[in-house]
Amino acid sequence: MLTIAKTVKEVRQYVTERRKSGATVGFVPTMGYLHEGHGSLIKRSVRECDVTVVSIFVNPTQFSPNEDLSTYPRDFEADKALCEECGADLIFAPENSEMYCSDFTTYVECDGVTQELCGKSRPTHFRGVCTVVSKLFNIVQPDIAYFGQKDAQQLAVIKRMVRDLNMNVKIVGCPIIRETDGLAKSSRNSYLSDAERQAATVLSKAVLAGEKLLNEGMRDALEIIVAMRKIIETEPIARIDYVDVVDATSMKRVSEICGDIVGAVAVFIGKTRLIDNFLWKIGDRN
Repeated sequence: MLTIAKTVKEVRQYVTERRKSGATVGFVPTMGYLHEGHGSLIKRSVRECDVTVVSIFVNPTQFSPNEDLSTYPRDFEADKALCEECGADLIFAPENSEMYCSDFTTYVECDGVTQELCGKSRPTHFRGVCTVVSKLFNIVQPDIAYFGQKDAQQLAVIKRMVRDLNMNVKIVGCPIIRETDGLAKSSRNSYLSDAERQAATVLSKAVLAGEKLLNEGMRDALEIIVAMRKIIETEPIARIDYVDVVDATSMKRVSEICGDIVGAVAVFIGKTRLIDNFLWKIGDRN
């Protein structure tokens, strides 16, 4: 039976009670408007843990004043149905006032890894992400937390934060879930018109082309970046924020590929900013 909790006290009481029997706790933090990508994280947690907690909270501190906080899509009833279908045990859906008191002044920052890619155009974003995720970890106290690889930089930031602050939680990254035409699943896809939705497939075409070049033996990062950019530039309504090839841990640009990397793109399709990437691990290659 799915339980809905609105307060920190309720979550802590629930988790404490379940831990009395030795249960392991899995956690999937989300901003709601859930799709199959989120569902894959929830299902994995259900497979690997005794208890699965899903948070649904549109975190205001990770949005800049000119971003889409007020219009970010929300549908709690649909989210609840998906969580139930996937086997989650508890939804934590707090109000803003439950997460941030009126005189809130404490933030968590992670330098270096946050300053590339999305951090350049969204300079306060990862401070908000680190702050809310650290708060959620303190509230839920999970054994394992699951994040999607689509937000590759976020995943790297969370791993660094957990390592640096000695947090007792295992971070698991899960593969990108895509539409049949390749577009990465995203809550923001709902913003797209039919024409924009078709144009958005240029992101997945670019990252798949970059990955193909690597698999064929290309090791010059700049050539891969140029090839991905050329594909995106064929779409008239696409406006590039960044196209880059970076170290998978530090998120710093590499020139020659000799370790694990992420090929990452951020592109505006109309007014909607979308991201996509591929993860290439040297250890998985012959």
